[in-house]
Formats: sequence, C-alpha cells, structure tokens
Amino acid sequence: MAETQPAARRGISKPAVLLAIVGLGVVVTLLATHDLSRILAALRVAGWGILLVVALHLPQAILSGLGFGALIDRQRQVGQMWLMRWLRESVNTLLPVAQVGGDVVRVRLLVRGGMELKPLVAASLVDVTAEMGAQLAFTLLGVAVLLAGAHASGALPVAATAVAATAGIALIFVVAQRFGLVKLVQRGVERLTRGGAWAELGDMAGLEEAVLALYRDPRKVALTGIWHLASWAAGIAETLAALHVLGLPANLRDATVIESLGQAIRAFGFLIPGALGVQEGGYLFICAMFGIAGPQALALSLLRRIRELALGLPGLAAWQWLEWQGRQARG
Repeated sequence: MAETQPAARRGISKPAVLLAIVGLGVVVTLLATHDLSRILAALRVAGWGILLVVALHLPQAILSGLGFGALIDRQRQVGQMWLMRWLRESVNTLLPVAQVGGDVVRVRLLVRGGMELKPLVAASLVDVTAEMGAQLAFTLLGVAVLLAGAHASGALPVAATAVAATAGIALIFVVAQRFGLVKLVQRGVERLTRGGAWAELGDMAGLEEAVLALYRDPRKVALTGIWHLASWAAGIAETLAALHVLGLPANLRDATVIESLGQAIRAFGFLIPGALGVQEGGYLFICAMFGIAGPQALALSLLRRIRELALGLPGLAAWQWLEWQGRQARG
C-alpha cells in the first residue's frame, strides 16, 4: 500500500474533500426534508430488485470500455477493457479525485501490463472528449423525446439547463486541449514519473503530437463515440428497471428523459465527488415533470448510490489487489 499512497495524495486535494463534505450535507438535508420514512419505505419495496439494477449497469461498463479499446486497438480484449473501465469508474465515483484519478489508475495498470505510457495518456484525453460528445448527443436525444410528447410547464428550463451543462463542459474541455491542457497533462505526468512508484512508467515527450495523431484518425474517434453513445443509451434500461422495482409507473419515454437529463445535470457537478447533492437535486426537478413525488425521486437517486457502492467498493479493492500484485512481481 505504501507505494500507491504518494500518488493517491497527489490526486486527493483539500478542495475536493471540502466539496465532498458540502455535497454530503446537501444530500442529508434533502433526505431530512423529504420524509425519510417514505424514502426508506420505497427502497424496501425495491428489495432484491436492487440486484437487477446493479446487474444492468454492467453492459454500460463493457460498452464504454470498448470505446477506449477502439483508440488503443484492444477492442477484442473485452474482459480487460471492462476491468479497466470498472476500476476507473470506481475510483472516480468514490474517491475525491476530481474525476481524473480513475484515468490515472487505468493508465498506470495498462503500462504495467506492457503498453506504452504516451499513447495511453493520449488515448485517455481523446476518450474523455468522445465520451463528452456522446453524452451531449444523448442529452439532445432526451430533450427531443421530452418535447415530442406531453410535458410539464417546467420542462423547458430543466431541458435547457441539462443541454447547457453538457455542452458547456464539452466545449470547455475541447478548447482547453487547444490552449494548453495537453501540455499541462504532460507536465503533470512527467512530475509523477520522475521518481518513486511511477518512475518506471515511461517518457511523455511528444504527447501533443500523439493526441493530434488520434484526432487525425476519424474512424477510431467515431467508433469510440459510437461505443460511448451506446453506453449512455444502455443506462435507460437501468433507469427503467429502477423505476419498476420502486413501484413507480415507468415507460421507455420517461426512463429515456430521466436518464439523459439526470446524467447531464450530474455531469455539471463533476468537481464534486460522486456529484453528491447535484444528482439528488437534479432527480427532484426531473422526476417532478412526470408526477413522481420528492421521496420517490430521492429513493431513485439512492438506488443509484447503492449501485455505485455495490460495484465501486469491490472495484477499489480490486485496484489495490492489482497494485499489490505489481509490487510482488517486482520483488
């Protein structure tokens, strides 16, 4: 464990911890002010159906993993790509690492498995860009489905907020790559690889050219985007199942809107670990458009939190086990 602690400390900042505390406070406040007994009663109704919700998240991880695999020519290694996606998501969801620690862990483990550092970091940057672009497309799909049918008077502001949040984050990330983000990432990784546990990972010279080389391969980038869009869309099944096990009236349209807009609003809180408080507030607004009361909306959010813990805690344990294996192999 000692070897991984320096890297962990670099990724966990005091502001991130503070935001996590604030977010947790918002969650507690919302639960306390929306009849906690009704929220818990809704979760009891779900019962063993929670396992179905957990299981339905697995296809999303597989599809997203294949998206990254398309950039590093590892699409056929489905198991490995799923494992890397699972570990990345576990770290980003449960640790205060500003949604980047999971990518660092994924790159580190793949380098130890024999791949080169620079192409992996370049692929990670392009992968995040494609994932954001796919999420924007998924958000627009949700808005189109919402506006095409009957909707409450407050639907337009919620939809506009979701689109603005997703588009804004995607635009900022793309512009940042154009104006220095790649060099910033290169310097950050170089600091990690100067000594200690990260020294063996490799050289980072020419990262910007490696990123541009991937963007000059539209087939790879498009394929990655398609896999990520499929992953976002697969989340509809998870939401549909969650609504069903909670005993709420559910149809494909409702599940599509709740999933797409919910993920968009959650993305707006990317700096807050697990988007604590942001997800819960978003669900309250979105579910209200379909006549779902506050306690049931919060129960739906908590059901997603349970899924995150059910998959994330074993993911963190698996990461530490792989780190331990790596230390044992090097003696």
